[in-house]
Amino acid sequence: MNGFLYYTVAFFVAYCALTSTLFMLSLVIPKAAFYARSLAMYLCFLGCAIYGVVASIVLTLVGKQNISQWTTARAFHYSAQIFTGVSFIVEDPNNVLNTTRPAVFIGNHQTELDVLMLGALFPKYCSVTAKRSLKFVPFLGWFMSLSGSIFIDRANSKDARQAMAGAANEIKSKKQSVYMFPEGTRSYTKEPTLLPFKKGAFHLAVQAGVPIVPCVVANYSHILYPKDRVFNAGNVPIKVLDPIPTKHLTSADVEELVRSTRELMLKELLSLTAQARGQPIAGPASDLASAKSSGIDLQN
Repeated sequence: MNGFLYYTVAFFVAYCALTSTLFMLSLVIPKAAFYARSLAMYLCFLGCAIYGVVASIVLTLVGKQNISQWTTARAFHYSAQIFTGVSFIVEDPNNVLNTTRPAVFIGNHQTELDVLMLGALFPKYCSVTAKRSLKFVPFLGWFMSLSGSIFIDRANSKDARQAMAGAANEIKSKKQSVYMFPEGTRSYTKEPTLLPFKKGAFHLAVQAGVPIVPCVVANYSHILYPKDRVFNAGNVPIKVLDPIPTKHLTSADVEELVRSTRELMLKELLSLTAQARGQPIAGPASDLASAKSSGIDLQN
């Protein structure tokens, strides 16, 4: 036990020393900032994961399980903001995050930094979704179960509509919102655009009879762009749009719902990015409507 503690402390000290050295080097070698901030973010993520496990156990015991992911997200937001210098500024003019529940929140997915974005944006009584098979993975699955994740049984389902049935029931019974990325994977785009949307989130909202809340994050390739090893400090705006009701819709309406929502979000993405960069609003550099995305395939 003492040996394990010794090596753990030694690793932590060495990790912090390396990160600090890279931050100092970044004053002379700008590329070093990419590695410094990446290491700092992963260290915060590890610390908050441990905090999340403890918080989930305690909150479950006191009957507050449905805020476990919110409190863990906030802990990561505040700690990572300090060590990376990146702040996500949420614009929610109609206080949707605090007044709309349950709902299916959706957002554009750019890079790994979206974990920090969720830390700033994540509303109370909300959780992420995950494949049901992850429920049985040691540690990760235990945390997700304890913190109230909504599991989707894709393995035994023929299409997105069937896969979402169980999750829709959980949303209604628990009054638990979920946050999903309809693109299905990170886009890593340098200019503001969206990958094609999968239909899973929209089937889920329609089946549960809850609104869809689009959340648009400005393109932040000037902050983080892994391909060029760019990771700078800075502010990134997020806009929470008005809820889109689904109460009287059916599966037949999903196709049009996906199309109109994506169009709305792309328009806001272009405007928000131009505003953040101090540029005139322009059209998309390229509409990736024909691109392929990975992740859980829920587009049928």
